[in-house]
Amino acid sequence: MEALLPVLKSHPGPAVLVCSLLFRVAHQLLQRLPVPTVVRQDAFRSWKWKNLSVSMVHSVLTGTWALTCVVIWPETLSNIHAFHTPLSYLLICVSTGYFVHDAGDIILTGHGRGSWEFLLHHALVIWCFLYALYTQLYIAGALIALFVEVNSVTLHLRLMLKLANAQSSSMYHINKIANLFTYVMFRLGTQFYLTWYIVDNYSQMDRGGYFLVSMMMMNIMMVIYFYRLLRTDFFPRSKRYAGQNGTHNNNSKKFLSD
Repeated sequence: MEALLPVLKSHPGPAVLVCSLLFRVAHQLLQRLPVPTVVRQDAFRSWKWKNLSVSMVHSVLTGTWALTCVVIWPETLSNIHAFHTPLSYLLICVSTGYFVHDAGDIILTGHGRGSWEFLLHHALVIWCFLYALYTQLYIAGALIALFVEVNSVTLHLRLMLKLANAQSSSMYHINKIANLFTYVMFRLGTQFYLTWYIVDNYSQMDRGGYFLVSMMMMNIMMVIYFYRLLRTDFFPRSKRYAGQNGTHNNNSKKFLSD
């Protein structure tokens, strides 16, 4: 790993592209796994299932990786500006590669208009992560930001269960409780910590204004999505609305955006 780090640091762009290609390979391999019949019968659901399968791999990998790095190197939490290790630098390369791959998948498959929120999020993340990789600053901050991927595991599982029309299953009900907990703990908690750090250290930070604006934009997106999550899973409008969402193809995108 020590020998690999100089190569990564001298060529972060190509390293990200290689990682992006590896996620493309994972995308192809995951298509060999069985898919629920209801998913195969709908073009949008079929694409979304494939997309979420790769996202799930990324979330499990990077969420676990980020938490492990912090446990081994606690300084990550307090020295966000300058501290990093070879493993943390590699993690940001891998994760940036995923976001590049996912943005490309959304755009090239013609789902950009319906997924503009994800593209905006990905653009903000890619810019911040690339800045960290090229300047070798804020690697620890990018790593902490990946704590949200712990919640992404339950978020992706939630959507995959909805794709399979399994909202009435016990797994869905268990997952929605786990999803609520991880959303507050790992997504909102992480956003709050990073926002507080930026505000508290603003005068000492390079590009502090950009990072603060980017963080506030993501904070707004997270709060809006949290509201939609609570409304859909815990305060549904009506059974008739839920039934329409689960059965009509024209409402598939609206249904899965909740």
